[in-house]
Amino acid sequence: MLNNKRISAGELAVQIDAELFGDAKTEIGDISHDSRQVANGSLFAAVEGLTTDGHRFVDDVMRRGAAGIISQREPDEDFSGVWLRVADTRHAMALAASAVHGDPSSRINLVGITGTNGKTTTTYLVNAVSKSSGVKTAMLTTVEYRIGDESRPAVRTTPEATDTFRFLADAVGAESGMAVMEASSQAIDLNRCDGLKFRVAVFTNLTRDHLDYHHTMENYYAAKRKLFDGGLGQPPTSSIINIDDEWGRRLVGELRSKGQRVVTISQLEDADVASRGISVSMLEGTSFKALTPAGEVEIRSPLVGRPHVYNMLCAIAVGLELGYEIESIAKGFSDCQGAPGRFERVIHDGDFAVVVDYAHTDDALLNTLKTAKELAEGRVITVFGCGGDRDKTKREPMGKIAAEFSDFAIITSDNPRTEDPLAIISEIEKGFAGSPCEYIVEPDRREAIFSAVRSAGSNDVVIIAGKGHETYQIVGGDKFHFDDKEIALEAIDAKERF
Repeated sequence: MLNNKRISAGELAVQIDAELFGDAKTEIGDISHDSRQVANGSLFAAVEGLTTDGHRFVDDVMRRGAAGIISQREPDEDFSGVWLRVADTRHAMALAASAVHGDPSSRINLVGITGTNGKTTTTYLVNAVSKSSGVKTAMLTTVEYRIGDESRPAVRTTPEATDTFRFLADAVGAESGMAVMEASSQAIDLNRCDGLKFRVAVFTNLTRDHLDYHHTMENYYAAKRKLFDGGLGQPPTSSIINIDDEWGRRLVGELRSKGQRVVTISQLEDADVASRGISVSMLEGTSFKALTPAGEVEIRSPLVGRPHVYNMLCAIAVGLELGYEIESIAKGFSDCQGAPGRFERVIHDGDFAVVVDYAHTDDALLNTLKTAKELAEGRVITVFGCGGDRDKTKREPMGKIAAEFSDFAIITSDNPRTEDPLAIISEIEKGFAGSPCEYIVEPDRREAIFSAVRSAGSNDVVIIAGKGHETYQIVGGDKFHFDDKEIALEAIDAKERF
């Protein structure tokens, strides 16, 4: 861990607008929301969460050397140490983490990417064009947290603020010039992005998802908008927005009315960064001409599908805003395979294609299956399910999309969690009502993948959707190893042997 700065409790109290109890001269070396990570000189943020109240761990962290506590409550009379009483623990925790680590987001070109679909791939593409432009990079994604060539698996799409600021301090210490991160709507709503100073923010799209959390699309949009309108503390220097999306067009109008800098991207109409002449091949990837303020340039990428054109247009616009040469940006796409599990081909010697994709919303599944339909010379065979204990409103729509764009579908389990897998499947089946699409139900995801591969003929495309890069399945309270790509390869091997 790299600490850029130690700060006194008194100074920190002023910066986060806290009422201070205890010695103002106490030096603070870190902020933690996880009692297990508290070290000597740390402040522990006692967050009152949905399932756990951080105040339960106050005595424990103090015994293990914590300097004190950040809390919305007042300390007990017998408390010994520093106590910072704040109006909102999560918000104060983020500002405190920024202060303790020397405001690292202001010392690096920080790029934030939000949207329902495309966040992870766009993050990888921004990282690639930055590297091709000679910039040392760092990135926080759904898949991994990476500084230079050092990587570790991601815990969540957007980390808690304490982890993000610590990561950015490490990136600055490693002389990274650019950091790119995904900013999920829940993370924004839960103050995990508060205090971050974004050089560029990107809006990919907004479609139905997470309504179990946000309840309405208006609330969902409002959470995303905070990344752009100053709701996190200050607005980004530039905002990159997809105007082929209706919510994106609305966001452009709202930001421009405030005089903010907006760069638009589009496949369908004139924009600041636009595409023409898109060509997509299952074997050769995607190519198109990009029209930009820096001139026109031919883009060639191994990524497959028109949805990736949006991701690349966003990355081009980010690169230009960061001052990269257009030729270097184009070069960055040529070798970037994108994020694992995003329309990822399972390589084998057979005469049919197998693709693993993270599509777990109706819009993402639509984009994936439209791409497959466009490229398939044979049938499109789809294996998919829906997660349990998550947004139920997308289940029937996902069924309708699978029925419309598949020649054969297998409805199976995703991560059922505590829900009955058959109950989830029955909701998906409603979308197949009246459709001529042939389908079967196979709750066992492994057997579903094997069935799809067994049924594949020459020139067919098998789409295994929903889990993408994930290497686990959650059934009930148990989490066990499960990798769609691994299972697909086993199924292909079995097909070739028999």
